[in-house]
Amino acid sequence: MAQHAPMVELAYAGKRLVAVGDYGTILLSDDGGRTWRQARSVATDTMLTAVAFTGPETGWAAGHGGVILKTVNGGETWTLAHQAAPDMVLMSLAFETPERGIAVGAYGAALVTEDGGASWAPATLGTGEDSDRHLNHVAVSAAGSLLVAAEVGTIFRSADGGRSWSTVTLPIKGSVWRILGLGDRSLLATAMGGRLFRSRDDGLTWTALPSPTTQSLSGAVQLADGRLVVVGLAGTVLTGRSDGSGFSAFTQPDRINLASTLAVGESDVVLAGLGGVTRLELKNKSP
Repeated sequence: MAQHAPMVELAYAGKRLVAVGDYGTILLSDDGGRTWRQARSVATDTMLTAVAFTGPETGWAAGHGGVILKTVNGGETWTLAHQAAPDMVLMSLAFETPERGIAVGAYGAALVTEDGGASWAPATLGTGEDSDRHLNHVAVSAAGSLLVAAEVGTIFRSADGGRSWSTVTLPIKGSVWRILGLGDRSLLATAMGGRLFRSRDDGLTWTALPSPTTQSLSGAVQLADGRLVVVGLAGTVLTGRSDGSGFSAFTQPDRINLASTLAVGESDVVLAGLGGVTRLELKNKSP
């Protein structure tokens, strides 16, 4: 039944798919998300909300309780790498290089490593009222900048590996949930209320895109053919062209909230959400 536990995030470990979620559940798939099995051992039973790999064998997971886990065998087993404050909620992590990484979370929580995860130090992204924003997702752009999606339409940006940060504010009051780097080096941001934004200058400025939904959008991926897939609350799935135009929406029959998605094969995606992990065929979905 682990496949049906609430799952939050997905990542590739080489060709293997790895999903993390509630109760410290970590699932592995070696057939493109058609079947799943549990990791052999995981050193926590708290909710895991983030996962990232720096290679096919070495990966990281993070979540509630300030927990950061490490695997060196492609996700088969996970050990405790760092334990921050017990009230810390980490929600996303990313690595610029195998040595330099950042984990972000609620109330402005941020941890950085410069030594491949051997040690993690606290960091502050914003000042004043921006210092305790919920930090929902961190991404590394094609140009190497760090971008953090936060609440109240806030995006934090660093072009120097996290040593200094600037703040970009979108014209919305809701949270920005995810930032995705696209094949043409532009960026896509998904937000509360079905809002979508695109940046063509490495996150300095953002332009709103037409959206066919008002459901909050939490996950996004680009398929091999360039199409964009965005997922969110109530089983919402959007598909759009590579330039961010022509988005259309459909709803999964179970209407269960979706948190993230990854591309598999030529035209399929794997979905993670409250209902677990599933594979969805998009071959005949527009545009």
